[in-house]
Amino acid sequence: MQRCAWVPLADPLYVAYHDEKWGVPERDESALFELLNLEGAQAGLSWSTILHKREGYRAAFAGWDIEAVARFGERDVELLLGDAGIVRHRGKIEAVIGNARATLALDVPLGELLWSFVGGEPRVNIFRTVAEIPSQTPESAAMSKELKRRGFRFTGPTTCYDFMQAAGLVDDHTVDCFRRAG
Repeated sequence: MQRCAWVPLADPLYVAYHDEKWGVPERDESALFELLNLEGAQAGLSWSTILHKREGYRAAFAGWDIEAVARFGERDVELLLGDAGIVRHRGKIEAVIGNARATLALDVPLGELLWSFVGGEPRVNIFRTVAEIPSQTPESAAMSKELKRRGFRFTGPTTCYDFMQAAGLVDDHTVDCFRRAG
């Protein structure tokens, strides 16, 4: 079975992520919030690090319950800084909490806002090699700008494009990959 060349075949969790989750269109608000924040947590790190801490993040951030996370305070931040199940970076922890508050302050559902950058439907790209896949696009730059305007953090253009790939807003499986749409 042919997969995208970036998949580390020796890591079963990573293979399962590629095969079952990456690029699958996601519309659930909580799942979108999770992916957006996990991609932000990845900044400066490998996706493997975050993927292997995903369950730790889920436990630490109330199962990604946006309203619950928005109520986190300084005491919660201090507790999370001691949680080895997540990346213990104050800025990233505070960003998740701030992003929950920003999500609750939106005048449209989070999913509607995020999917608006691709017209509401997944974009299927045609890349033959991993080297052809961009690290950001005009759409991810626009998403980043809008999210920052609305108070989100750790949502730069590259992070937004990584999110768009993970959440299936774009399908960047290479043409030889068995997971490619169409």
